[in-house]
Amino acid sequence: MRIAVQKFGGTSLATQELRSRVYEIIRNTRDEGLNVVVVVSAMGRKNDPYATDSIINLVKEINHEPEPREMDIIMSCGELISGVVLSSQLTAMGIKARFFTGEQAGIVTDGNFNKAHILYVNPKKILECMEEGLVPVVAGFQGIGENGEWTTLGRGGSDTTASALGVALNAEVIDIFTDVEGVMTADPRIVDNARLLDAITYNELCQLAREGAKVVHPRAIEIAMQSGTPLRIRCTFSESMGTLITHQTHDSMDPVKFISDRLITGITYTSNIAQVKINSQSLQDKKGLELKVFRSLALAGISVDFINVQPDLIMFTVAEDAAVRTLEVLKTIGLHPDIELHCAKVAVVGAAMTGIPGVMAKVVEALEESNIPILQSGDSYTNIWCLLKREHMEQAVKALHDKFELGNK
Repeated sequence: MRIAVQKFGGTSLATQELRSRVYEIIRNTRDEGLNVVVVVSAMGRKNDPYATDSIINLVKEINHEPEPREMDIIMSCGELISGVVLSSQLTAMGIKARFFTGEQAGIVTDGNFNKAHILYVNPKKILECMEEGLVPVVAGFQGIGENGEWTTLGRGGSDTTASALGVALNAEVIDIFTDVEGVMTADPRIVDNARLLDAITYNELCQLAREGAKVVHPRAIEIAMQSGTPLRIRCTFSESMGTLITHQTHDSMDPVKFISDRLITGITYTSNIAQVKINSQSLQDKKGLELKVFRSLALAGISVDFINVQPDLIMFTVAEDAAVRTLEVLKTIGLHPDIELHCAKVAVVGAAMTGIPGVMAKVVEALEESNIPILQSGDSYTNIWCLLKREHMEQAVKALHDKFELGNK
């Protein structure tokens, strides 16, 4: 059985007219000989009546700290509404469809509320549905723990649902439909000549997603990568095939083109960051200081990033809204750190940069030419990131995009 999993985001489902476009996409895919499994997000965006944030606010207006179990139950409602509405509209328009909750679709999680991980998928009911000639419409973002409790998968969880189902069903492709054309070399709202990438490796997209690009959730990429199932990022409102994500890409009639040969894939960013500096030079007792710092923050539930430990200096970043709490925690262990607010992280991502000399030199050159100070930097095999003041973020993205000539084919 040839299968395509197609996930539609909230903006694709917000109105009857938009859902008619979804119907056309599904119909065309079926005409190509593929069975379609649809995964849906909640309808609309923030402040829309059935959006997840709107549902969350219903509870938080009454209780600012509701129980995680109750929140997972109510947060699942947005996908239930959009799924039933879409399956009903598809049936009315001539494509018989059947709706499934995450539990009914066989998605079993580790039982952790709010940010559950999928343990396994039993797609028996989905396969039976397709054998009857129906289109299964599955609620994204949700599953059920082995203890029988409903759980949600965290932000971007519908992408994860689509990938997990795609792998479990041995799908030919997983299509993530959204309101953007695909993966761009940079945010087109910042960079005028940002270019659509026809293809990209799993690893490159995962790094872009982890460093701030919001086209698809990193967990969805990792799941697809494990089985080698191709992912496509496509726009609901365009005929474009978007961006293909795989290990390598080529047409059967063309020479093989390894997409990892591209030195730099894209520039991305994350804002609302605070940098924390702990100078230990004047401390009399430094023994075990690093362990004390990071253990205290971990116990307080504060996530740290961009960590740099030197003999007399500990540097790291936290989300800006956690800065005050970070100060309070560190004061309890006798430390008085310096905190730099209003920072941003800009990352240069490319799977082929490993072992290539001069990449960091070009990064520094681009930022120096734009008079942008680097507060901190780091690197991995596939990216280089720099911490800057938030006011310099957009200028830095443009400068790096130009320096690496990403606007050119």
